[in-house]
Amino acid sequence: MDFGRPNYKADRPMAKPEEMYQCQTTNCGYIYNPDKGDRKGKISKGTKFENLPDDWRCPVCGASKKAFKPLAGEGSVLGQNK
Repeated sequence: MDFGRPNYKADRPMAKPEEMYQCQTTNCGYIYNPDKGDRKGKISKGTKFENLPDDWRCPVCGASKKAFKPLAGEGSVLGQNK
């Protein structure tokens, strides 16, 4: 059932885990998803993490981009748990 809502997922593939970044500060865990962007920080949907402004901050805890790691791939959150 589509309930009259457009199906945006069919228009483009979902972001891959290596395109999503997770904040590593204590008690945060916010995940930046380029499919969603950052409404609070006025970041448009589709903006890759590496294209965020250098002064962008986590909308939950205020951490800088340096506090984030990719969910998958080189230097990832999953890679450190092996």
